[in-house]
Amino acid sequence: MARLLQENGNAIADDSQRGTSGHASRAAMTSSSDVAEKPGDPVVRGTRLDANSGTTSAGRTGKGQRTRRRRGGGPGNPTLAAVLNVLLLLAGSFIIAVSFNIFLVPLGIASGGVSGISILVERLADIPPAYTQWALNVPLFLLGLWLLGRRFALKTALGSFILPLFVLLTSHWEAPTDNAMLASIYGGIGVGAGLGLVFRGRGSTGGLDLAAQLLHKFTGIRLGLAVACFDGLVIIAAGFIIKPENALYALVGLFVTSKTIDFIQSGFSMSKVAFVVSNHPDNIAQVVLHDLDRGLTKLGARGGYTDAERTVLMIVVSQGEVSKLKQLVRAADPDAFVIISDTAEVVGQGFSLP
Repeated sequence: MARLLQENGNAIADDSQRGTSGHASRAAMTSSSDVAEKPGDPVVRGTRLDANSGTTSAGRTGKGQRTRRRRGGGPGNPTLAAVLNVLLLLAGSFIIAVSFNIFLVPLGIASGGVSGISILVERLADIPPAYTQWALNVPLFLLGLWLLGRRFALKTALGSFILPLFVLLTSHWEAPTDNAMLASIYGGIGVGAGLGLVFRGRGSTGGLDLAAQLLHKFTGIRLGLAVACFDGLVIIAAGFIIKPENALYALVGLFVTSKTIDFIQSGFSMSKVAFVVSNHPDNIAQVVLHDLDRGLTKLGARGGYTDAERTVLMIVVSQGEVSKLKQLVRAADPDAFVIISDTAEVVGQGFSLP
């Protein structure tokens, strides 16, 4: 599955995939006194002046947050994080297996990957999909272990085994619909939601993304292109082995899966980023810091018409705080120029923890 497996493949290759994130309470992010990063660093209500650029950092650093992390009670606890990652992998694999069995298998929607190959093999040789998935995942895993190293193995071992197991255990579940379009949409949603949870747990379900990584490593082909090639071959094969219409439904399922993964990865609420250009940036900064209780970043800029030095304030807020931000900016400077746009994900203090 091209786009979704590319994200997971990148996570396996460089170990930089995002971890599980959650909204932190504002009380935990702020404290009665601000803490500078080191003696002499100026602090303005949680924003630290950067000595090189003259800008201020947008995050808040509270004593309660640092204390909790030192005691190991928060997301920084490696044991707790590992357990949570495993739970996300198990939950995601189960959702994938159920969606695969009740939506995709009955109607022959082979939307790429090892799962798609297993559907084709079932149609040709009447072999249960779980056995085909194990038969393909195990050698790919061993090859990846040999060529990509132990770090790779730790991220794929459990998923490569547990997903086919769940597929086997839920293979008798009945399909709720015989409409191919509904099956491709709901199957895509279920598979995407499951993969999104697996990726948030920094895991992998194995499959053709491993083959794509090997192809990328030894040929230099971009990972996304490699994954797309493998998925494309599976979908084309479905058009010949089953029927062309099924290949079209498989594309629909693949698209829905990709969008669902984006939604799960980015979270259930969209944040907003505001850029404020004003002749009175200090006044706006004070009301944002004190009245809105948000951090901000001061960016140096130059006017395109006047060529004068200006200060642009970058402020990240939740969706519910947009109206209050606009009111505060309007009261502080009615002539301020404000740009507000969506941002898919914010990781940091006051929002989601890394």
